[in-house]
Amino acid sequence: MKIAVMEKSAVTEGDIDFKPLDELCEVVYFDNVEYSGLKDAIGDAEGVIVNKSIVDAALMDACPNLRYVGTFATGYNNVDVRAAKERGIVVCNVPDYSSDAVAQHAAGFILMTASGLFDYITSVRRGDWMKSRSFCYYPYYMTELKGKTLGVLGLGNIGKKVAALGKALGMNVIAHTRTRRADCVYETVDLNRLFKESDWLTLHVPLTPDTREIVCEKTLSLMKKSAVLINTARGGLVNERDLARALKEGVIRAACLDVLSAEPMKSDCPLFGLDNCYITPHVAWAPRETRQRLIDIAAENLRAFIAGKPVNDVTEG
Repeated sequence: MKIAVMEKSAVTEGDIDFKPLDELCEVVYFDNVEYSGLKDAIGDAEGVIVNKSIVDAALMDACPNLRYVGTFATGYNNVDVRAAKERGIVVCNVPDYSSDAVAQHAAGFILMTASGLFDYITSVRRGDWMKSRSFCYYPYYMTELKGKTLGVLGLGNIGKKVAALGKALGMNVIAHTRTRRADCVYETVDLNRLFKESDWLTLHVPLTPDTREIVCEKTLSLMKKSAVLINTARGGLVNERDLARALKEGVIRAACLDVLSAEPMKSDCPLFGLDNCYITPHVAWAPRETRQRLIDIAAENLRAFIAGKPVNDVTEG
């Protein structure tokens, strides 16, 4: 079996072992192939593994040998699953490989905006402490997390981990989830209450027609002026122009984002350069251990497919 792997550079800087894939079949690797070049890159391969590359019906038809689409990701909205199912193509994602890393990143955002870490470190690097008349100074926002309310939108694998971290920090955790589980230990509330009561609101839902731009002028207007929005899920959950306006006008205190609607960030992104918007370049999932786990699970998906017993098959639903 021949497999074409797209966007290899998105998952490694030379620090990841691809042997688990190489041992299974013939693998051809590519970096940053535009959509127009995907047909030629895949060629006669029976399978393709992608990260963000679009795999739609037209590409499937242009690659008649294709029987398998794997992802280097949990999300698979870049793959037309319905078209794949109609053509007998199996699509497998990699669930839960990055839950600990993404939860850690979200918790880092919470701690940073509670203690003013970015502002104080930047101030000291600027030489402000050397000019201080006192042994300390505290012009930047600081607050205790204990007793504050952490709102969690989505209680999947990542959301549950962030909720547990918030609880460990002494926060009051409330959540809004599509499916309430019997074993849920957190108070579940409706969306309006989630936005109104959260001191920190963290997003952990997939991007669907129901969740697209769920953060917008209307929902932002419900939030406290001291509130912080955190998004480590999908950029499309947020209307970025509405958020930029809310940050400029003091509707909320700050936003911490690891994802944007267009990536890499575009020069006209309305959030660029805002002092109270802290942005990281979609790296919450990217510790070395996490990326190696991603490759290992993607290889196990492929191994199971070759054996005729697919796992993590999203075309089954």
